[in-house]
Amino acid sequence: MNRMKSVTTNKTQTKSHRYKPPTLPHATPSLPRRRHRNPLRRVLEPRSPESMESASELEPFVLLTTPIESNYRACTIPYRFPSDNPRKATPNEISWIELFGNSIPSFKKRAESDETVTDAKSKAEKFAQRYGEILEDLKKDPESHGGPPDCILLCRLREQVLREIGFKDIFKKVKDEENAKAISLFEHVVRLNDAIEDSGKRLENLVRGIFAGNIFDLGSAQLAEVFSKDGMSFLASCQNLVARPWVIDDLDIFKLRWSKKFWKKASLPLYTYRFYSVLLAVIFVDNSGADIILGILPFARELLRRGTQVVLAANDLPSINDVTYPELIEIIAKLKDEKGQLVGVDASNLLIANSGNDLPVIDLTSVSQELNYLATDADLVILEGMGRGIETNLYAQFKCDSIKIGMVKHPEVAQFLGGRLYDCVFKYNEVSVV
Repeated sequence: MNRMKSVTTNKTQTKSHRYKPPTLPHATPSLPRRRHRNPLRRVLEPRSPESMESASELEPFVLLTTPIESNYRACTIPYRFPSDNPRKATPNEISWIELFGNSIPSFKKRAESDETVTDAKSKAEKFAQRYGEILEDLKKDPESHGGPPDCILLCRLREQVLREIGFKDIFKKVKDEENAKAISLFEHVVRLNDAIEDSGKRLENLVRGIFAGNIFDLGSAQLAEVFSKDGMSFLASCQNLVARPWVIDDLDIFKLRWSKKFWKKASLPLYTYRFYSVLLAVIFVDNSGADIILGILPFARELLRRGTQVVLAANDLPSINDVTYPELIEIIAKLKDEKGQLVGVDASNLLIANSGNDLPVIDLTSVSQELNYLATDADLVILEGMGRGIETNLYAQFKCDSIKIGMVKHPEVAQFLGGRLYDCVFKYNEVSVV
């Protein structure tokens, strides 16, 4: 497939500093990473997790607007300002520290039930105590533990404490259970979408499916409690989304572009763009279960049906209930039929990439070389989920069109955006044409 490289100029650029991952005392480094040998690997058949190749060297995402140092800041919410006392936690920092503190009981409960870890109950208590102490330290001294704190650091500390104590994937059991349920519903959900003849209405239904699937987020203390009591119904969630307009709602603008079935190639003269369709879309995926299987994959299938090559970028290592690279390969293999199709749609142009990430949020200055190799000439970047598309990267600028899509599941995020809890974000940014 021939693709023209995209080059854009942005009319407005917000100056910010580049986030640098801190060096954390009292914590062990992430699990060892292994090198990719074949960066252009299509999904053919599942392999065991032990044989999967993980990301090695990390580098800035190739589609970020340059210079990155002055155009990109990973975290969306300003936790502090230059005028704030560096030795005193700001109200925003305290609010977020408490938010992460409120999630400790649900994480402890999951850790206690991890049958792969010896003496899990005792170790879960150690996790709760250690992480709670770190959060209290950050309240007293925001510069401790690699601070000042933001959502990336708070996630990083939590994952490192879990791994230090011996927990590798405390949500593995619930992920497997939810994946199995969602796989059984995949064809039905796809058929419902296919039955919608109007392209615009079908697109909106697919987008609503992404929001409904994104509810399966066990990083949210409130949703984790609801899930443990009652479970979640994907189809019911589709019907019960908050009414439009959403807190950020660019869906109608995107519908117009979608309906034309053609896309601007930013590196080409204006009079030629109408002859080029979306050839490559990169989607940073989020949760397991209904999120990836009933939300993202039906949308990706629709892109494939329109002739688009799709790259799904998944986490290198487990974090909360986010789907990982090995898990996603297995899911796709189970969904495809003997002809390599996803309910009648050829999936040969569906690629899976290891993003190099190991958190439920993402700093795009650190992604895998494999992902950059695949994404170089992308026409569309999609960041899905509250962690990747709202709490981080909401204002990220790219060299191609982009969508940030997710559900607001933290009151602090709803307040910052001026919206409602469980409100929806569909932010579409279109690049300028040279």
